[in-house]
Amino acid sequence: MDIGNLSGAYADMYAAKAAQSSSKLEGQLKTDYAKATDAELMDACKQFEAYFLEQMFKEMMKTIPESDTTSSYAGNLMDYYKDNMVQEIASTSTEQNSLGLAQMLFEQMKRNYGL
Repeated sequence: MDIGNLSGAYADMYAAKAAQSSSKLEGQLKTDYAKATDAELMDACKQFEAYFLEQMFKEMMKTIPESDTTSSYAGNLMDYYKDNMVQEIASTSTEQNSLGLAQMLFEQMKRNYGL
């Protein structure tokens, strides 16, 4: 079994997953929320807060020195699972212990859309 081929396959899978998440978020951002219910509006605000936390966690993780002993194959796998873990932590954090950003966005959007 060639590890180099597996590394490329996981890198491609990782890139596809990242593109899928990006296009999903972009599609939701282009949605017209003028006719949205309060629940839909709050859900969008929570998703934004989770995305914000995810980006903040990823930047914080960059400050941690990485080991030079891991192979590129192991590094790609670790990156994939770290990203999934960070997404889940950000989502859970938003649902359980919100920063309040989602609530502030919700109130601002209601004012802007006149709801």
